[in-house]
Amino acid sequence: MTHPPDIALARTVLAAQPFSALLGARIARFGDGAAELVLDLGSDHRQQHGYAHGGVLAYLADNAATFAAGSLLGAEVLTSGLTIEYVRPARQGPLRAVATVDAATTRNAVCRIEIHGPDGTCALAQARVTQR
Repeated sequence: MTHPPDIALARTVLAAQPFSALLGARIARFGDGAAELVLDLGSDHRQQHGYAHGGVLAYLADNAATFAAGSLLGAEVLTSGLTIEYVRPARQGPLRAVATVDAATTRNAVCRIEIHGPDGTCALAQARVTQR
């Protein structure tokens, strides 16, 4: 028996990830093949020029994709591939990573991810997520 996606459960799963807790990420939307993660950009998230570190943007893309895919495939999923294009430096937050499943089978999903800040789109990504 499958259970409908539950944002409260998704928030519990996110809170149980030590790295997500360290960064301060939170989930704003979850279900029906979509997810949105939000991160307030702090001084610890920046590189030497003051912009959001690319690793922070890649983290947001990766985790947003697994939540979007997990809403369809179940909680036991892992990212099996990720490509990201940095469009413009993120100078301020909050950053919002919006992931949607573009295609899915019973075990795999391909997701599109857009990461936005107050200045506009800062990264575009695609991820393949697989059941563990």
